[in-house]
Amino acid sequence: MKKTLSFILVLIPLAVGVVLVNKVFWNQLFASESYSTSLDDKQANAIEFGGNIQVALCLDVSGSMSGLIDQTKGRLWDIVNELSNAKMDGKPTQLEIALYIYGSPMLGAEHGYTKQLTPFTTDLDLISEELFALGTSGGDEYCGQVIDEAIKNLNWSQDKKDLKMVFVAGNESFAQGPVSYEKSIGNAQEKNIVVNTIFCGNIVQGRQMSWEHGAKLGLGEYMNIDHNQAVTHISTPYDQEIQTYNSRLNDTYVYYGDEGYLNKTRQETQDKNANKFGTANSVKRAKSKVSKSYWNSKWDLVDATEEKSFQWKDVDKKTLDPKLQKLSEEELKAEIKKKSDERAKLKKEINELYKKREEYVKEQKKKTSATSLDEVMINTIRKQGEANGMSFKKQ
Repeated sequence: MKKTLSFILVLIPLAVGVVLVNKVFWNQLFASESYSTSLDDKQANAIEFGGNIQVALCLDVSGSMSGLIDQTKGRLWDIVNELSNAKMDGKPTQLEIALYIYGSPMLGAEHGYTKQLTPFTTDLDLISEELFALGTSGGDEYCGQVIDEAIKNLNWSQDKKDLKMVFVAGNESFAQGPVSYEKSIGNAQEKNIVVNTIFCGNIVQGRQMSWEHGAKLGLGEYMNIDHNQAVTHISTPYDQEIQTYNSRLNDTYVYYGDEGYLNKTRQETQDKNANKFGTANSVKRAKSKVSKSYWNSKWDLVDATEEKSFQWKDVDKKTLDPKLQKLSEEELKAEIKKKSDERAKLKKEINELYKKREEYVKEQKKKTSATSLDEVMINTIRKQGEANGMSFKKQ
């Protein structure tokens, strides 16, 4: 079951060593709230999109899959950065990621050992948070079931020009379980959803276990990765400076609303999580944070004030940082303008440094040959996106 996540969201491999699942983790998992975080009409006023990219990432969390989870955690921002470069009709695309897990007995037989962690969402910090909360536990892996759940329960776009993709990653037989993968993939085809498979293991073995057949039926790509390969990132001379700018970037976010402080804290926590895989991975997250895919108008006043529907009278000053609560409306407007100008400068600095970083990494990659989750996903997303009329920055 290790082949599912070429793209993005993109979406998200494994942890350092096999993680034993404890009761606290699973209690939290089953108690997790139902998120409704898809981009609303307000952002459409602030950013004009040329199309959508929807990625449903289905990860096997059975006992042998800790490596897959680790790769997903360590490669999420590579995938997001690639997707953020996509354009349709010369305009940026909107990225939405949904996250499913399957294969643990703790998920319950009545649901086919599957669980939706998030519906389609543009909240990249939330996706990262859910990934870093994952553990693994032995169980039955029903690929047909998890595909069926994703096709039926997600809010898929009705626009034929949009790119709609499922990535299923795992390492057992693709044909397990009470729901036929042929039927599930047939339902996906009716909605113009492409199904891609990622087998975690030997490519020939994956073919024998129907992973290639599933991809062919889904008009997608069959891929394989070594899920136990250690997550490595190439460090560059530009990383430390980018990290410094990223810290300053966080200071430009001004939380508001009932969940504003919670989301600001989540942002900072996911910076720390990214850094667990090294400075280079932290830098890739910083690059994602200066893209149009990273938009936080629901809790950040700087982003919120760029939307046409925004009104200052709707801001509850009691939810602001205590230092800002004492300001008059005019003083608060001036402070937000200052933060906005500073953010624009920092984004420019990070983008310019990242371009230099990419050139350095390109040279270093010529010395390596291992294939990782982000590479197979990115290659697949490019191929399928270009077939849909999307364009990507040349590698």
